[in-house]
Amino acid sequence: MRILVVGSGGREHALCWAIAASPLCDKLYCAPGNAGIAEVAECIAIGQEDLPVLVDFAQREHIDFVVVGPEGPLVAGLADRLAEAGIKVFGPSAAAARLEGSKGFTKDLCRKYGIPTAGYERFTDVGAAASYIRRQGNIWQNQPIVIKADGLAAGKGVIIATSEAEAIAAVEDMLSGNRFGAAGSAVVVEEFLQGEEASFFALVDGTHALPLVAAQDHKRVGDGDTGPNTGGMGAYSPAPCVTPQIAERVMAEIVRPTVRAMAAEGAPYRGVLFAGLMLTPSGPKLIEYNCRFGDPECQVLMMRLKSDLMPALIATADGALAHFDLRWHDETALTVVMAAEGYPDSPKKGSEIRGLDAAGAIDGVTVFHAGTRRDGERILANGGRVLNVTAMAPSVAEARRRAYDAVDRIDWPGGFCRRDIAWRALAAGT
Repeated sequence: MRILVVGSGGREHALCWAIAASPLCDKLYCAPGNAGIAEVAECIAIGQEDLPVLVDFAQREHIDFVVVGPEGPLVAGLADRLAEAGIKVFGPSAAAARLEGSKGFTKDLCRKYGIPTAGYERFTDVGAAASYIRRQGNIWQNQPIVIKADGLAAGKGVIIATSEAEAIAAVEDMLSGNRFGAAGSAVVVEEFLQGEEASFFALVDGTHALPLVAAQDHKRVGDGDTGPNTGGMGAYSPAPCVTPQIAERVMAEIVRPTVRAMAAEGAPYRGVLFAGLMLTPSGPKLIEYNCRFGDPECQVLMMRLKSDLMPALIATADGALAHFDLRWHDETALTVVMAAEGYPDSPKKGSEIRGLDAAGAIDGVTVFHAGTRRDGERILANGGRVLNVTAMAPSVAEARRRAYDAVDRIDWPGGFCRRDIAWRALAAGT
């Protein structure tokens, strides 16, 4: 098959790495790709948001299958355009991608179909939102208040306010367009859920859902979960908190009802469904949905996947998951994100990165590129999150040791990382 992957980050490097290993793959392209992806695929200088040019390229190069990595092109309708051109695609339609494209849509769907999630209301008016926040102050006593931009905000559109005044200020900031632009033209004001967060994934073919393995991400920029939210500073899988019993509850109470709901709403979901969960004392609740593989969770999932990825993606697109299964390595995979100085606010681009070969030479380690570009023989930082140093080993502790040994071999004064990835799992003694 001639395959095109759309995207340029660590998630897409991991997908290309897995797809390139498939015997079904004869030729692999990535648009636009990065310096690491260029080692396993031919990178094409087409922006991931340039939908007409992507479709033209796929037609001209007789692409058999397209895998869309990021949420932006999916929400904008890339899967629809490819399907209209007769090209098979892995990724949901624009109507189905609203599960990520509009947090308000997802919350309303949960309310309508009885899917467990936090209490909420959605607003476009500052005054109405402020009145609601003040009323809820008596109900959500001594709890933070969660303010979310309705649209896409690169994983950063969530403010956890510790007072009514801070919550109202966040609403004003979002609705004014100052903070997240069009993504903040509507907001969701939400109850703060107590518990442990987890990332849960399932392949969905419109009717059937095949659960994948779970992972845990680290959203805050600093050690000890301090500092602002980011797109993710590291992840590991398996997640000890997602027991087989919890996983079945997630499928029965959240994922399968969502698949049925989307079909009933006339927007059947096909692709990977990523449920951000809070494991509360009363059971798992949905925080939000994403319409693509997580980043950096995808990196640890691809490391653990024992089966060929391509048949699973094809079965998803073909509506053939009813009798499909996947095999996984029992070992732990762990990834450490190395980010550029100034991330997440103003990352500094252009600094040189050395020592990547030495890092990748450690047993069980693969370095996925997230934001790099090649300049002759040099590899330069070209984004906020720049590298995903990923290791697999029989235990969490050993996977973490290998990953940080690899980090320490990378010569990049312009970068930084958290030093406590997988602290929850280690605290639990796994």
